[in-house]
Amino acid sequence: MFTGDRSGDVLFKAMYELGLASRPLAVSVDDGLTLRGTRVTSPVHCAPPENKPTPGERDMCRPWLVREMELLGPRLRSAVILGAFGWQAALPAFAAAGWRVPKPRPRFAHGTRVTLEREGAGEPGGRSGALPLGESGESGESGESGDPGPVTLYGCFHVSQRNTFTGRLTPDMLKDVLREAAGDAGIPPYALSTGQR
Repeated sequence: MFTGDRSGDVLFKAMYELGLASRPLAVSVDDGLTLRGTRVTSPVHCAPPENKPTPGERDMCRPWLVREMELLGPRLRSAVILGAFGWQAALPAFAAAGWRVPKPRPRFAHGTRVTLEREGAGEPGGRSGALPLGESGESGESGESGDPGPVTLYGCFHVSQRNTFTGRLTPDMLKDVLREAAGDAGIPPYALSTGQR
């Protein structure tokens, strides 16, 4: 996803500068890029005509996104949602995967932040907090349940050329959202040595 295109150039460079990616560019599946404590996904995994998925295609693909969230749930702490289309896809998918989405649904805007609790959290037998994560992605506390906890969603303008070329989304705006989400996820920041930049 985003491999070899200008949107990816912006995204992976920002992730690299924050220590969330091993390289500033993704050019091919075997280019050596690795992500640290993060995952990139999409509500639509096919390449639709003109690269513009329809709401119907988004809704048709929702079960796969829901399943991915269910699998990630025990380790998922925050999610950066790119663009209004992604936001509209993410909220019902999070609801279907067992998180409570507030009503009325939060509106998309760059910098929007909303925390979703798990269904049943705070009830007898329900979960009320997130698991601390160790560097390896394993639970930082022995004996803790592997059940998913709350997740904080961050709205961010999409890294499309239209947004980045016009300055609607600047590299600093993107890095601010990624930095805050990484902090919520418990991914500690680290500085890259000058030789790595």
